[in-house]
Amino acid sequence: MPAAAPPIWTSRAPAAAGADALAAALGVSPVVARLLWARGVTDPDAASRFLQPSLDQLHDPMRLADLPVAVERLLTAVARGERIAVHGDYDVDGVSSTVILRRALELLGADVVHFIPERLRDGYGLQPAAIERLHAEGVHVVVSVDCGIRSVEAAERARALGVDLIITDHHEPEETLPPALAVINPKRADCRYPDKNLAGVGVALKLVQGLCRRTDHERWLPAFVKIAALGTLADVVPLVGENRVIAKVGLDLLSRGPHKVGLRALIEAAGLQGKPIDSYHVAFLIAPRVNAAGRMSTPDIATRLLLASDETMAGEARALAAQLNEENLRRQQEEAAILAEARRIVQTDPEVGARTVLVVAGEGWHRGVIGIVASKLAEAFHRPAIVLSIEDGLAHGSCRSIPAFDLLGALERCAGLFLRFGGHRQAAGLTLEASRIRELRRAINEVADEQLGPDDLRPRLAIDDDLTFPAITDRLAEEVLALAPFGAGNPRPVFSAQGVSIVDGPRRLKERHLKMSLRQNGRVFRAVAWRAAEREPFLNEHRQALDVAFSLEQNRYRGETFVELTVADLRRPGGAGPATAP
Repeated sequence: MPAAAPPIWTSRAPAAAGADALAAALGVSPVVARLLWARGVTDPDAASRFLQPSLDQLHDPMRLADLPVAVERLLTAVARGERIAVHGDYDVDGVSSTVILRRALELLGADVVHFIPERLRDGYGLQPAAIERLHAEGVHVVVSVDCGIRSVEAAERARALGVDLIITDHHEPEETLPPALAVINPKRADCRYPDKNLAGVGVALKLVQGLCRRTDHERWLPAFVKIAALGTLADVVPLVGENRVIAKVGLDLLSRGPHKVGLRALIEAAGLQGKPIDSYHVAFLIAPRVNAAGRMSTPDIATRLLLASDETMAGEARALAAQLNEENLRRQQEEAAILAEARRIVQTDPEVGARTVLVVAGEGWHRGVIGIVASKLAEAFHRPAIVLSIEDGLAHGSCRSIPAFDLLGALERCAGLFLRFGGHRQAAGLTLEASRIRELRRAINEVADEQLGPDDLRPRLAIDDDLTFPAITDRLAEEVLALAPFGAGNPRPVFSAQGVSIVDGPRRLKERHLKMSLRQNGRVFRAVAWRAAEREPFLNEHRQALDVAFSLEQNRYRGETFVELTVADLRRPGGAGPATAP
């Protein structure tokens, strides 16, 4: 099976007449005003808030259904000296959620512990066995973070044992909620909270915000926001509304410091000490290290590191950060081996590779990395991908989708096959008997074939605007980059330019990337095309005339700042070039 076809260039949104008035009202360039307009930010006041997010833009946490109940119960537990347990999840979202809620409760004087299930030993989510274990340790109140919204059995067990369960989550609920003391989830059908897209750590932060407000400790909030930014950015939620506030303010705080000893050690281990930290650094340097703990061994390594606050723990914090580095390296090695085998299956087995949804399975594949492998398969072939690890007769799967396909909805139509499943529209997890993998492949593809056509299986490259090289200035680049952090819901702006020539290069960078200099209308910019080394012959053949899709970057070198281009795609004028090999 070949890699995905070349991307179809599409216009993200037509230029709107109102964008000119927005530009005048804000004092920004028409290019930036059109970018805001295309992202649905059309009101000058809303645009000002978008460009300058601040913590006072956060909504009243008490508007979340059941949050007032949870705040009062937790404060009662603190006053009575009752033991509280924070039950988290093993990814960055779950770890950061656990850290901020436990730390807030500690500062309030609570007797608090935490529990994060280990992926291979305990499985996913809030389980009855965990409730029983915590009850045996004298816990009176359990607060789940980033999990629990479908944990009916665990909630029933808590009720039977007399444990008050507070669920905070952001995953899709079922029609009937678990019978807990409080269920805090903006996606509840009866919840009128205005922001439905919070990450799990965003929901946990709202509980922390409620506790801080109720106890007159709102000055504590910024310290929690910078940890919440890690989970928000890592969980790929839409970076608009409160998520944008959390991410933008949190990144600013992460860049400025100072930090507690644990967070400082993590930043140092990622090579980011003293550097401005942006969404790229979180996604590719910090988050993988935190995730590696839960993927490869125990998430408690990362949790203990981020909870470390006393300077006397500096040595321990450095050791934990070094351990995360080692686990991340081991994760990379496992991932590379499984990805190579999964790609071989897709490309050689027609029963797998010829289908709309790629369902691949391997005996003993490390369950900690199959989610990453599924993401890379979906990206490489632009098809939904399900990667299954077979062990002791069970298949544990991670699923990743493409924009046109509601993965969770498709799994719900195949629900009879699974022992358990859950997740989002674009990412999910499941467990089934290994003997039913063929049934799953057939059933999920029947759903996909009903819903997807050939064009849905071609990647799209959304172009925001045409931008000639002479129009690119330092000020324009600064204004465009003020829209950061970029991610889901606020994509990095991509521009196009026609009639571009390559005047220097392309030269290989680390064997995977290409560096070059591009010229249009007499203006030359340095450019980098990431993971595009296989396109070198095509670019040399057509170096005199290309259409280029690109983003603007500001690079700093020896005290000077200059604009560079990050190439998203190159093609023959008005047409398509060959596919970029993944």
